[in-house]
Amino acid sequence: MSIVNMANKDEIKNIVQSSADRTSANVELEQEAFNHELARMIDHTLLKPEATQKEIEKLCEEAKHYGFASVCINPSNVKLCAKLLHNTQVKVCTVIGFPLGATSNAAKAFETEQAIKDGAREVDMVINIGMLKSGEYEYVEEDILSVVSVAHSFGVLAKVIIETGLLTDEEKVKACMLAKHAGANFVKTSTGFVKGGATVDDIALMRKTVGTKLGVKASGGVRSQKEALALIASGANRIGASASVKIVIGEKATSSST
Repeated sequence: MSIVNMANKDEIKNIVQSSADRTSANVELEQEAFNHELARMIDHTLLKPEATQKEIEKLCEEAKHYGFASVCINPSNVKLCAKLLHNTQVKVCTVIGFPLGATSNAAKAFETEQAIKDGAREVDMVINIGMLKSGEYEYVEEDILSVVSVAHSFGVLAKVIIETGLLTDEEKVKACMLAKHAGANFVKTSTGFVKGGATVDDIALMRKTVGTKLGVKASGGVRSQKEALALIASGANRIGASASVKIVIGEKATSSST
């Protein structure tokens, strides 16, 4: 039986209600040429379907220069990024079942293994959202496990995208509980391909649900340092963004250079 089926409904409501306590937190980091500490928490992202190889090469150069945690790219670009980032501390992260999450468990498992063989060291998989909303929790847990088990067999970190913009608070809690039970390393807000994105309320809710042992990644619509720091204050310890350079430079530095 899935862990969510065993969860007390009052417990889920309490998680939803108590998560709001984190959203009023504030973080202030020293402004410098760029924020090194913040850069190490960012997955520098380029997932648009029309991305060219030159744009991917630029992404990798920026990641090396600023010291981002990883580049997050589509599976077809993994080999190139692995080559460009060889002997650096920047990891190659790719996406699985992206962006809809509606492929089969077997397809996701195969895609994960192939991406890892191509050089990925982190994978961000999208859950089957329709199955979650249908209450098919055992299916969703197996969906997550199909990716997590393959990733972990290669020593690769697995993040689970729950697509918060399509879920109720109760569904967000259930998705996070399933990811935790399946052994995921992170839960992640969004793909950036549907309505909504990362919010401080969702991050607080997700952090409250998974506790301190799992990471929480905020992605989708994060475009400024102020937004990134607010999400970190609410419980995120990884940020996914395409505006990464602007985020680490900060608004003041960006304004003074234009």
